Amino acid sequence: MSNILAIMRVLVTDDTHPVMLTKLSDAGIQCLVRTDLDYDGILKRLGDYDALVVRSKITIDRHFIDNARHLRCIARVGAGMDNIDVAYAESCGIRCLNSPEGNRTAVGEHTVGLLLALLNKICKADSEVSLGYWYREDNRGIEVAGKTVAIIGFGNMGSSFARCLSGFGCNILAYDKYKTGYAPDYVTEVSLQQCFEQADVVSFHVPLTDETRYYADSRFLNSFAKSIYLINTSRGAVVQTSALVDALESGKVAGAALDVLEYENMARDEFFWDNIPDDMNYLTCCPNVVLTPHVAGWTVESKYKLASVLADKIIDTLKTSKI
Repeated sequence: MSNILAIMRVLVTDDTHPVMLTKLSDAGIQCLVRTDLDYDGILKRLGDYDALVVRSKITIDRHFIDNARHLRCIARVGAGMDNIDVAYAESCGIRCLNSPEGNRTAVGEHTVGLLLALLNKICKADSEVSLGYWYREDNRGIEVAGKTVAIIGFGNMGSSFARCLSGFGCNILAYDKYKTGYAPDYVTEVSLQQCFEQADVVSFHVPLTDETRYYADSRFLNSFAKSIYLINTSRGAVVQTSALVDALESGKVAGAALDVLEYENMARDEFFWDNIPDDMNYLTCCPNVVLTPHVAGWTVESKYKLASVLADKIIDTLKTSKI
């Protein structure tokens, strides 16, 4: 056993699969699980730890990082890093880790499920049959085959959705501002303008940054040549809810499937139920909108893989970083 690893300690502050603790312990790393700690409580205890494991309940801002410079890494159980000031942390010598490899399959499959539910009116039909209504013509669906699906962002999640979609006989486009030469043979790399001109379905798979906040605003949605179906499994604030409602009302968006919502509370895994905005009320009542509670990457298998992948990255980082 490495002498370096023998003195390493990790503070785990949020829920994760036990495989993480097992892997870290087997590598000679001491772990403390304290899911009860808040922002200040975590800061008070960081002096004794080399790595911090978080999810979404706290925001790791500059003040936090300035008081945690002895950390070697901050590890996020999941893919999104929008609650961590990654650039500042890494400028201070703190590695920032995540594990998108762990839930990309789940997100890809769930996104296909949302698309099928939306085009085939599955949620609406299920609700009606449960109430004793048998409306067949009103629930006539639309096939994925032959449609053009534009994927915005082609990282772990976008590429997984494309793989899952590849057997449906549709035309798959991908736009990624920061990549070229990435598409497999069943995907066509295109410009954003080509997405506007050709898409029947648009699916978002981008991180939430200053650049992507309200990416899908009125100007964006009105740029499409056709009435589109919109899917968002990335972050809620990528889509401006008010603009989406306007586009649904005008018919510019024929339907929407959202696993993430602008109004969700990422810190506590809950929705802001007090004083629900009118736009959100509209979405919950709209028959051509499908909503799920941020569970696209939330499978039994992904919980294990997210923790396992992240544990490997923590071990590798603590092995190779300087004391």
